[in-house]
Amino acid sequence: MFGGRRSRRNPDADSKAEIPEGPVQWRRLISYLGPHKARLGLAIIGLILSAGTSLVFPAVISTVVDSVLIAGDADLLNRITLALLLVFLLSSVASLIERYNLYYIGEKIVVDVRTQLYNHLQTLSLGFFVRRRVGELLSRMSSDVTTMRNVLTGNVSTLLQQGIIMIGAIIIMLVINWRMSLFILGMVPIIGLLGMFFGVYMRRTSTEIQDELAEATTVADEVMQNIREVKSFVREDYEIGRYRNAIERSFRAAVRLLRVRTIFGPMVAFLGFGGLALVLWFGGQEVLAGRLTGGELIGFLIYGMTVAMSFGALSNLYTSFQEALGATKRVFQLLDEKPDVQDTPDAGMLVHVDGRITFEDVNFSYEERQEVLHNINLDIAPGEIIALVGPSGAGKSTIFNLIPRFYDVTSGSLCIDGQDVRTVTQASLRQQIGVVPQETLLFGGTIRENIRYGRLEASDADIIEAAKAANAHDFIMQLPDQYETVVGERGVRLSGGQRQRVAIARAILKDPRILLLDEATSSLDSESEHLVQEALARLMQNRTTVIIAHRLSTITIAHRIAVLDAGELIELGTHEELMAKDGLYARLYIMQFRQDVSLLATEGAD
Repeated sequence: MFGGRRSRRNPDADSKAEIPEGPVQWRRLISYLGPHKARLGLAIIGLILSAGTSLVFPAVISTVVDSVLIAGDADLLNRITLALLLVFLLSSVASLIERYNLYYIGEKIVVDVRTQLYNHLQTLSLGFFVRRRVGELLSRMSSDVTTMRNVLTGNVSTLLQQGIIMIGAIIIMLVINWRMSLFILGMVPIIGLLGMFFGVYMRRTSTEIQDELAEATTVADEVMQNIREVKSFVREDYEIGRYRNAIERSFRAAVRLLRVRTIFGPMVAFLGFGGLALVLWFGGQEVLAGRLTGGELIGFLIYGMTVAMSFGALSNLYTSFQEALGATKRVFQLLDEKPDVQDTPDAGMLVHVDGRITFEDVNFSYEERQEVLHNINLDIAPGEIIALVGPSGAGKSTIFNLIPRFYDVTSGSLCIDGQDVRTVTQASLRQQIGVVPQETLLFGGTIRENIRYGRLEASDADIIEAAKAANAHDFIMQLPDQYETVVGERGVRLSGGQRQRVAIARAILKDPRILLLDEATSSLDSESEHLVQEALARLMQNRTTVIIAHRLSTITIAHRIAVLDAGELIELGTHEELMAKDGLYARLYIMQFRQDVSLLATEGAD
């Protein structure tokens, strides 16, 4: 009853940054190639050589037909064959240089973008992570970044290679016979318009697929993190259905995309090869008229097929680029998110702290919704222990989150030792604050790593001393691997009391001047609760401590009690003073704390 947590907001309420599409987005995407200019230059040289050599083969075929087969020149055939082998060797070496460097650039871009995304996520405020779901963020860091890599390396490579081949083939065709060339090129606008039309639809559908896959990833992530609840409520079939529905939605979108791509490919192929059939007819007329040799006609047809295939590849590439716009837009949206809480340019360092916390006319609301705190005035002296009590939703957790500046007050001021927290850097402020949350979450590494998280430069002796002060050393030494014991994801391999004591050891190692404690020992057995309470008593010594109180034992050690209701501070004083007022605190005490007294008495009798 004295506990309570701030409810999470609807993720859909999050507003996404608007990302301009078109040239601006493409310039931003291509900028990731900038740091790799040298390798990109080598890749382009290899690409040009590989593309250029592919234009030699049709000319050789034309020569073989006219000069070798018709004239019967065997020596020329030998020389042409040797030259072709050298050309193909050059093409293979050039292709190797191109592929290696492009693949290297692609993998480096994946590393750079994922690192940039992760680093940016670390700068965002707590509110962002409350609004968003982990599965969606992981999807953007994985599949969307991979799509960006494919666009910048494989697709750009294909664009340049096929572009060079197509332009080179067109020039050669114009030299051979300009009339036939114009006949073929007249079909290009038709195919181009079709590619643009289908490309827009493919981009939209591809974005929808990515969104649905992100939703499916989110469902899977939530279930994996809450697998204990899933199994305890026997909801395996329900969660399987939820995941299946999410995957089915992405499948239906993928099928729609598949239909369009299936239609588009054969349509382009028909136009291309149908055009070649007409070219064959037209070219035959040119040969009969004496304006073209048989070898030139064969070479021309091969060049025409090369242009058709290159244009088809470029048309498909256009649709791939359009599909990739959705993924890159999602990545850029994340990179363009701004922290809700930011340091001012002239923010100072909070170096020495006595620990006085002052709320002056503080009001707070989440994104202009109904106010959560109303006109809070509270002065907490250095070294004082103050307990926050009140019904669920009274605003206790919000006060908690304002002190380390996870959120900024809507109006009024919150000061530490007389300095408004908005005038100092967030890092220096939080360095002075230790937090022991109600739900103790540990990292999946070892106990030593989890305790050292409080102070990374701490020695092993410091870690052991902190563990002893937190009543954790004894149980740690009884574990098979002692301090090297891996606790598992979220500390699942430790009991609730053990997790809390490791978290307390971590806070002791940090040695903060201000302690925020969301006290929760109601789920522990009596022995574990005693050990945790003893450790907390050591932790709170000579520190300004703000506690969200859940148990009688916490109330009794507090110097003062602040009673909150509906976001307002309605009572403030010692236990005796508040009981004498016979207000909300007294009613809550009678309802809950007397039960604790009875339980303690019963346990004592046992």
